[in-house]
Parts: sequence; C-alpha cells; structure tokens
Amino acid sequence: MTALSDLLTHETIALDETAEDWQDAIRVAGRLLESAGVTEPEYTQSMVDSVHENGPYIVLAPGFAFPHARPSEAVHRTGMSWVRLASPVEFGSRANDPVTLVVALAATDTSTHQQAMASLATVLTDTSLRASLDEATSAAEVHAILRGDAPTDTVTPSAEAELSRSEGGGRTRDHILTVCGNGLGTSLFLKNTLEQVLDRWGWGGLITVEATDTVSARGKAKDADLILTSGEIAHALGDVGVPLVVIENFTSQQEIDAALRASYDI
Repeated sequence: MTALSDLLTHETIALDETAEDWQDAIRVAGRLLESAGVTEPEYTQSMVDSVHENGPYIVLAPGFAFPHARPSEAVHRTGMSWVRLASPVEFGSRANDPVTLVVALAATDTSTHQQAMASLATVLTDTSLRASLDEATSAAEVHAILRGDAPTDTVTPSAEAELSRSEGGGRTRDHILTVCGNGLGTSLFLKNTLEQVLDRWGWGGLITVEATDTVSARGKAKDADLILTSGEIAHALGDVGVPLVVIENFTSQQEIDAALRASYDI
C-alpha cells in the first residue's frame, strides 16, 4: 500500500491556480501529473471525457472535485495532484458546486492507492484539517498537513445490535456496494468514509463494503443490502433490485450515518 504523502509530492501540489471552467481545472491538475512524469496528456483527456460521459459525479463534497479515469498505458505510475483554485468554478453539481479544490488521481491498478485514498478521506472529513489546507500558503505546508491523519469523535450504536433491514425485517447480507463509473476513485473514496462510520459504530467486522464500477455493480447487487453512490451514477444504474442510496457529500460522515440508520433497523 502507498501513503498519501508518497503519491502527493511538492511538485504535484499547486495553490491559487486560475481556471476558466471545470475542464480547465481538470487540465491544470492533469498537467501537474504530466510534468511529474506520472501520466501522458492522453490521461488528462480521459479525466475530462469521464465527466462528459458520466456527469459531475467526481464532485464529492462541497467545493471538492476528484477527477480520475481508468488505468491505462498513459499512466506510468500511481500518483495524485492537488490544485487549490484562486477562484471557484462550476462543475454542474447541484449539491456541491462551486469547486475550489481539485485532487486528481492516476492509478496503475485498483489496489496500490487504497491506503492513500483512506488517508485522503480522513483528512477531508476533518473540518479543522480541511480549514488548515485551505489556508496553507505553500506546497510544503500542504504536504506537511497531509502526512498525518486526525481522529474524529462520534457517539455510535452498540456493536451488539442485530442488523435487520428496516423494510421487511430479517437478517441482512451484511454487504454494501459503493459505486462509481470506474470503480477505483470516487467509489473507493465513499467506501473509506463509510468504513470510518462503521468502525466508530463498532460494526467494522459485521458489514463488508465493496467499491465497484457500474457494470460490475449490476451483477453484484443481488448479494448486497444496498448501494451507496452519487445521483448521476444512481440514474445510470437504474433498478438493480436493491435500494440505491444517493450520497451528496462523500466526506460527510453525518450524511452517511443518517443513510445507514434509515436503511438498517437501528
């Protein structure tokens, strides 16, 4: 596994950059990856194309976009870039526009960056850390903040509580899918935030969470209690036979906590 501070280097962090629109914002983040030798220009175009194809599902939280695309020959090694915009831009997300922070991911596979994704989810969930990042004055300062994770506090249900569906009752499959277009970026980010909630509940060992793509999700849905995803991906999935729960803020443990309580009999 690779740590967040290993994937985000000083040369892939840029502060107070200007962008004319969302495509330009993604290209700024993509050029940082290209300059660092992480990707080729074709990968940057793939990140832009992904939004054209799937909508602004990469806008995971208020002010935060996470562009990425599938692994390809245009990715030389796994890496990330961090761009804080001087002025916010609209991505077309009803819930989370305008965007001021763009973090781009390029991955060679679906596994090596999982630790980094967990760290990123933790950092952006912590309001004090996010404020520090927004106020940082240099790439070195951002990198120093990203080197550590911060604990959070929540009052949780008992781990001894028996899981049962609020609709229909009975034992559950104890399995949740988080879904995005590619199965390695936004779905993994949502998975990490969801697992933080389950861990604080003491349910981390009781429910498994799987990040997957839209095509695979249709086949895996029968073995899941529910699917958590964005509005754009939920629309693309349609009826898969299990509840589709739309999450607007992928960094909000409070929103995910409420969604779980509504889906399970707690």
